[in-house]
Amino acid sequence: MLKSGFFVIIVVVIALGAAAVYGYSKFFGAGEPASNPAPAGSNFYDFTMKDIEGNGIKLDKFKGNVLLVVNVASKCGYTPQYEGLQATYIKYKDQGFTVLGFPANNFMGQEPGTNEEIKEFCTSKYKVTFPMFAKISVKGADQDPLYNFLTTQTDFKGDISWNFNKFLVDRNGKVINRFGTRETPEGQTITAAIEAALK
Repeated sequence: MLKSGFFVIIVVVIALGAAAVYGYSKFFGAGEPASNPAPAGSNFYDFTMKDIEGNGIKLDKFKGNVLLVVNVASKCGYTPQYEGLQATYIKYKDQGFTVLGFPANNFMGQEPGTNEEIKEFCTSKYKVTFPMFAKISVKGADQDPLYNFLTTQTDFKGDISWNFNKFLVDRNGKVINRFGTRETPEGQTITAAIEAALK
């Protein structure tokens, strides 16, 4: 009992020390309101994002598809969800379903790599074939306008809580559901929602 308590104290001290060095907002994902918010009345398809290779991609490219939009990270305890995301993508892609992965380094520095390193990690370790985008910020003053839209202008408002939050977007670009980090992509809750949206 004493050893486990001592371990917890050490972890907390290390976390607080890192926060002091890097700044609380960058380490824990907290921070000021977005300095570049999405225009009022935005639609999911209004945004243009850079893919993992730096090419501009208009999100209206995905019109007619059901989308699962996920902020991902390579060094998180939930990183193995990549496997479930890929499996779910393969299972439903022929019905018009796509996963969109957005790497973000907002939480405890768990996505520190370059876009090239992230792409190599995803493809080599988890055989990811769904669309991956360039690293962005999903929270705080430097929040990307897309994530500002998702968290302030939809029916599922609220800050991104951690890596692997998930938004479900219907074929018309409407955000119809949101799932927390612990909801696995291949689990009953998310797959039932995907199947309902695909009908």
